[in-house]
Parts: sequence; structure tokens; C-alpha cells
Amino acid sequence: MKAMIFAAGLGTRLKPFTENAPKALAKVGDKTLLERNIRYLQKHGIYEVIINVHHFASMIEDALAAADGFGSKVTVSDERNAVLETGGGLKKAAWYFEGEAAFVVMNADVLTDLNLGTMVAAHNPATTTATLAISKRGSSRQLLFDDGMQLCGWRNNATNEERISRLTITQNPFAFSGIQILSNAIWDGAPFEGKFSLIDLYLHAAKTKTIKGYDHSGGIFIDVGKPESLAEAERLASINIFG
Repeated sequence: MKAMIFAAGLGTRLKPFTENAPKALAKVGDKTLLERNIRYLQKHGIYEVIINVHHFASMIEDALAAADGFGSKVTVSDERNAVLETGGGLKKAAWYFEGEAAFVVMNADVLTDLNLGTMVAAHNPATTTATLAISKRGSSRQLLFDDGMQLCGWRNNATNEERISRLTITQNPFAFSGIQILSNAIWDGAPFEGKFSLIDLYLHAAKTKTIKGYDHSGGIFIDVGKPESLAEAERLASINIFG
């Protein structure tokens, strides 16, 4: 199995660090976020990974070269000319996953104790186009799932905006954890080009395809996107929560 790590973002919430370096190279304990997530994938048997770069792209490339990919076979997807967001970034790298039954995609700034192997086993490429890691936690934006854990919409709790893909009796809200398992069928009939979000892709696909949620509520999850969450990640790393 192969994977993609999104490392192209500007990391504006993590200023002032990201004024001089990419967020993926922020350190948590003795390792950068990038190294931690490469090793997280390795722990679950994934040693082939593509990483997109934009903000301080050369610094990420240099770090990967100096560490020989931290033991993985790493390919770089270059977005120096224009950052493409998550959907556009994945589409640019879609060639890398040709022939794969399924593949993992994750953000560089998440740390979790989610058992990725169990999540991979739960994803059935024959029946499910995407499986999204989700949990019950506070978030201004949430994905909505029916009682069968199939994606049916999205809600912004701050603005009350809703986007509904399928009408269902129930709409159970969950926060997205930035980790997903996809099949290449996600691109079938997708009308998106250039810069776009994976959420847009999922909401469109959910009208005709099965996009399921994988609930890891109760586990540890940190979006290391701002200084205070970085401090909490440091605390957990000090007691070896992330390995």
C-alpha cells in the first residue's frame, strides 16, 4: 500500500514558526511532524509515500534527502508554482496511485493513536470509495453521516451553512481527522480541476458513491496547527504516546 502526506500548506495558524519554515518541519519532541507521520505509516507497513511541497519546499526536500526518507521510499509532488489545496494536490499526484486497490492520504500536521491497520482492514475497495477517520469532538465544521456511517453532508456550526449530498432521516455530526483511505474510483465523474478541497470532492462523490466514516472517538488526536496544540503534542510525546 502507498500513501500521501499533505505538506504544502502555508501553516498560517502556526506563526511565527511558519514565517521561516514549513509546518511539516515543526518539532514535537525530538522529531519533526513530517518524520513522525512517515514513521506512523511505517508502523502500519507503508513504506512508499508521496509528499506535496509548496511553502519552503526546498527545506522539506533537504530534510528528506538528509535522512534518506527516514527509511521510506519518498517521492515529492512539486506545487511550488501554486498550492492546490488537498483535492488539487491529490489529483496532481493521482498518477502515483495508478493500479493501487486503495491508498492512504493524511495531513502532515495530525498526530494520533488511531490504529491505521484496523482502519485499512475496515475499508472494502469493492464497495466503498473512501473511508474517512472521524471522531466526536468539538469542531466548527463537521461532516454529517447517516446511521449506517455513510456521508450525507457537511455543516459549518459558526455560520449555520449546510451542504447536503443525500437526504437522510438522521444526520450525525463528526469532526474529520484528516486521515482517509481512498480507492481510485473517487475520480470517476469528478468535475474538479486546479485548486479544490477534498471535502468538496467527498460531498460530490457521496451523491452516487459510498463514502464511509471510521469512528475513532475516545482516541488521541491532535491537529498541530497552532502553538497551543503544539505544546499539548509536546507533552504527549514526552510520555511516548506517539512512539
